[in-house]
Amino acid sequence: MIDNRYQFESSPDLMTFEFDSVGPKGSVTKVVQYSEINVRGFYNLGFGDKDPQSGYISDLTVTNNSDSQKVLATVARTLYLFTERYSEAIVLATGSSLARTRLYRMGIANNLSGIEQDFVVLGLTATDWEPFRKDAVYHAFSVRRKS
Repeated sequence: MIDNRYQFESSPDLMTFEFDSVGPKGSVTKVVQYSEINVRGFYNLGFGDKDPQSGYISDLTVTNNSDSQKVLATVARTLYLFTERYSEAIVLATGSSLARTRLYRMGIANNLSGIEQDFVVLGLTATDWEPFRKDAVYHAFSVRRKS
């Protein structure tokens, strides 16, 4: 999955990554940001389109650039680099909408055997965290690098 991805630039601390999605809608700058939340060692994975005028990052914009697999592969590669640097980090992710969360779930499910070689993946059900199952519906995801 992560072999077909975009080239990206990263901040020196590997907390922010930028790349351009290229497709029928033109070139759209995407940003992946890892930010520590209120619990030490837990990081939110933020992802969205960067507005060229304001620099604001929107996780609600729907680009429809016909490259979702390549974009997800690029985000996955940033996760590898981030967790190489911050090996004890637990990364939390959810979509900004039910459709996006479903897209992320499908991306994980379609690549689960490869992902599980390097990461422990949990899904948040309505009541609790559980080991990721392909056929389950989740509200969020937790990823931690295997030791």
